[in-house]
Formats: sequence, C-alpha cells, structure tokens
Amino acid sequence: MQVIKMKRSKKRKGIATIISVLGLIVMASCGIYSFTGASIAPDVKTVSILYFPNQAPLVQPTLSQVFTEALKDKFISQTSLTLVDNGGDLNFEGAITSYGTQPVAIQSGDVASQNRLTIAVRVKFTNEKDPKQDFDQTFSRYYDFDSSLSLPSIEADAIKQITEALVDDIFNKSVVNW
Repeated sequence: MQVIKMKRSKKRKGIATIISVLGLIVMASCGIYSFTGASIAPDVKTVSILYFPNQAPLVQPTLSQVFTEALKDKFISQTSLTLVDNGGDLNFEGAITSYGTQPVAIQSGDVASQNRLTIAVRVKFTNEKDPKQDFDQTFSRYYDFDSSLSLPSIEADAIKQITEALVDDIFNKSVVNW
C-alpha cells in the first residue's frame, strides 16, 4: 500500500513539473510577460517618458507633474524596463489637452445635482522595436462629484483617481497586448 502511494506521489510531481516547464516555455515564447499583463518583447529594454505639458484652456498647476510622474511610476513598478531621459525603446510624449468641469445631472430649476471633472491627455507612443504598435491617441477620464462640493475641496482626490485610470489605459494600450 505504501509503495503504491509513493509511486502515485512521484508521478504527480512529475506531471506538475512538466506542466510548469511548459507554462514557462509558453510565456517565454510570447516575450517577457509579467503578472500585470504586460507583454514586452525581449529586445525592449528601455522606456522614455517625456514631460506632459498642460495645454488645456484651464490649467491646474500641478497636473502635468502629477501625471508625468504617475506614468513613469507605472512603468518602473510594473515592468523590468529601465527609465531613460530620451530615446528609449518605448517612447511616450504628449500633452494634457483638456481639464474642466461641467454639470451632468440637472434637477428642476436648471440646477445641477452633480458636476463632472474631465481630463484628457493626448499620447504619442512610439515602439522603436515594433512600429506596428505605435499610436497617437487621446485618452479621457472623468470624476463625478456632488454639486454642493467645490472643485478645490475634491480636486486632489479627483485628480489622483483620474490620473490612475488614465495611466492604466495608456499602459494597457501600449504594453498589454490582449
């Protein structure tokens, strides 16, 4: 009885090892894969992210810095790429093109019950190793808030949430090839 259990245990370990090795081969054949979903070719080693100036009609003073740093942080923390000042294998440049609020839920008496802060960013992405991946696209996200609140009272949190969503969208579009 003991001998049979030991043979089954060895057989299961052998099968598990084979499955693990096959899984690693499949992931390696698709380039460098991370558990964030990023699929980056093995010859891509660097990323450059230029400063995103705020060219929106309404300028929020810290938005350019916050957005640019958030995009850099995403690539540093979620990939093994090295951040370089200019001329990376992957290049990001662009500008913040829109920053503004508007009413979105009108009540009786033409009074808004909710307002929306919207931020749009134009991104030009260049993949020096695979130009088919290049894009020039505007990404936009918003944050709804109660009209009884002032923009300055929610602005920091709203910018943080919108920036995170924008950075995720840009990251996914550029290196998550699903």
